[in-house]
Order: sequence, then C-alpha cells, then structure tokens
Amino acid sequence: QVQLVASGGGLVPTGGSLTLSCAVSAGTLSSYEFGWFRQAPGKEREFVAAISWSGGRTYYVDSVKGRFTISKDNAKNTMYLQMNNQKPEDTAIYYCAAMAAGYCSTYSCYSRLSQYNYWGQGTQVTVSS
Repeated sequence: QVQLVASGGGLVPTGGSLTLSCAVSAGTLSSYEFGWFRQAPGKEREFVAAISWSGGRTYYVDSVKGRFTISKDNAKNTMYLQMNNQKPEDTAIYYCAAMAAGYCSTYSCYSRLSQYNYWGQGTQVTVSS
C-alpha cells in the first residue's frame, strides 16, 4: 500500500515562490506515475502537473506552464512541485497523487483524477494579493 504525505504549503505573497514535497512510502518512485492536483474553495479538484515513472515526461495545465516545475528524487523517495511567480488564483489545497506505472502516455490520461489510485492528505497554499 502506497502512502503519500504532502508538505510545504503556506502563505506566500503574489510573485513569491514555494516548493511542495510529497514523501512516498512503500515501493520505489520508478514504479509509479505522479501528479499534483489542487482544489480551491467552492471549486472542483483540478489537475496541475504530472511526471512519468521515468521522469522523462512532464505535463502541466496551461495556467501554470512556465511557473511551476514538477520533479522527483528517487533516492529520497520524494516528489516535488516548485511554484514560482505565484498568483492569487493559485490559492488552493494541493494534493499529490500516484498511479501504477505504465497506464498513461498522454496529457489527457495524466490529467484525469480517476487514473490515480493513491492520494496524499493535501497541503494548503495561500497566495496573498
């Protein structure tokens, strides 16, 4: 059973930076594909970014391209989301998620919530205007 623990959220001013971490227990990172999702108050959970099991492919929602970077460190069993030049509309609870490797190869697949079997507990990110 894979467990994901998200951390690193907090309060940041507009234009600021924050890095989220997702610690993964059980197995190795190369056995899974990973994603970050977020949910703002009163809105549905939405896709933010994903990284393939090899780390060779990354995917981003248009609103964060050029500002956010997803990465993973196999040695530390941790996945990251570096967020730069943050905007008030980035305010949300951020969730990390995982699925077994090999099921996705397209943006459409990686961005689908139902593809992910394992979810972290979420970490709050608030961007002040």
